[in-house]
Amino acid sequence: MDKKDSRESILFAAWATSVIAVFGSLYFSEIRQYEPCELCWYQRILMYPFSLILGIAIVIKDYRISLYSMILSGLGILVSLYHYCLQKVPFLADNADTCGRVPCSGQYINWLGFITIPFLALTAFMIIFILSFILWKRTKERNE
Repeated sequence: MDKKDSRESILFAAWATSVIAVFGSLYFSEIRQYEPCELCWYQRILMYPFSLILGIAIVIKDYRISLYSMILSGLGILVSLYHYCLQKVPFLADNADTCGRVPCSGQYINWLGFITIPFLALTAFMIIFILSFILWKRTKERNE
C-alpha cells in the first residue's frame, strides 16, 4: 500500500471516529435523555464539525485539513481533560461551580470506575489528533 492509500485510510479513520463520537453524544442526550452540561456543549461544538469537514476532505482528497483538525482536536483534548478532571479529582470536583442546570462534575455514566462521557470525548479527540498528526507528517513528506 503506498502513502496515498494510507493517507486516505487515515483520513477515513479520523472521520469515522468523529461520526461515532457524534452519534454517541446524540445517543446519550436524545435516547438516554442525559442533559448535557456546559462543558459537554463546548466539546460538542468542537467535535460536530469534524464529521462535515473531514467528510468533505475525504471526498476532495484534501490532506491539508490535518493541520486544522490537529488544532481543533487539541482544543477538544484540553476541554475534555479539564472536564474529566472536574469529575475525577476530588479537590476540583468539590470546588467546581455549577455551570448551568447540570453540574459539570456530575457523572451520568461511570463504566469500570473511570469511563465517563468526557473520557469518551477525550478518547475521540486524542484519536483524531494522533491520526491528524500522522496524516500531516505523511503529507509533509510527500511535498518535500
